[in-house]
Amino acid sequence: MTRRKVAIIGSGNIGTDLMIKVMRLSKVLEMGAMIGIDPDSDGLARAKRLGVPVSATGVEGFLAMPEADEVVIAFDATSAGAHAKHSEMLAARGIRMVDLTPAAIGPFVVPVVNLEANLDAPNVNMVTCGGQATIPVVAAISRIAPVAYAEIVAAIASKSAGPGTRANIDEFTETTSRAIEKIGGAKHGKAIIILNPAEPPLTMRDTVLCLCDEADPEAIRASVREMVEEVRRYVPGYRLKHEVQVEKIPANAPLILADHDIRFTGMKVTVFLEVEGAAHYLPSYAGNLDIMTSAALRTAERLVLAAEKKA
Repeated sequence: MTRRKVAIIGSGNIGTDLMIKVMRLSKVLEMGAMIGIDPDSDGLARAKRLGVPVSATGVEGFLAMPEADEVVIAFDATSAGAHAKHSEMLAARGIRMVDLTPAAIGPFVVPVVNLEANLDAPNVNMVTCGGQATIPVVAAISRIAPVAYAEIVAAIASKSAGPGTRANIDEFTETTSRAIEKIGGAKHGKAIIILNPAEPPLTMRDTVLCLCDEADPEAIRASVREMVEEVRRYVPGYRLKHEVQVEKIPANAPLILADHDIRFTGMKVTVFLEVEGAAHYLPSYAGNLDIMTSAALRTAERLVLAAEKKA
């Protein structure tokens, strides 16, 4: 098939890594434009060297370029606030959007969990790095037993948290918590992010704790392992750090979740994950950024293939 052209809004670390992934890995997509607002950014300079058309005057400048007529999907790697404006402008031109900000204008999408149900959406949201890493695990447990509560802790190297991440911490926790419930299937969700200043920087680590109805512990472990392998198809550095831990919470010693007025008995499942980046542009410890760009690439490819088939 003919590769379809995409644009990337945001010439920072995430946008640049995504550009390199499109150019190196995709057999479905090709770069149509790199869009930024800083003419001296490394991302725009690198795009120029690679022969990618660039706009240093934002989306407005891009829409005035002839290349805009060939772009079918735009990735937005800017900020939640900017995305609302970008979405409106590009929708008017019939360009679909894959949103890597926490704006959540379109439906949340985690490729291995619910992408197939959102192939017609004009704008899809990639949740957050913590969401992409942990929601598959919550969903894997939910398909074995109902999950009453899910809590995730995403620990990332401070050096891998750029200005956009730092400016959107509140949106990160709120968006991830909602997606844990909406996509992961938990009745209640909570997300915590930790910026770890350790030197040398530590690879992204995620902890998932779920409280679910009683079920076969081995069925839960098998479901999680299967889901991890599915994610690894597009994020090779995604892996279990330890064996899945399953503990029974008896009726005579319930867990008390005061915030949700829950006295829980059943199964407590704890999963420890590590996400190592592919180091296409970013350092390997920045698995939090790599999983976002990898998930976005997989999503855009599937959207294009579905549209081609439908046509």
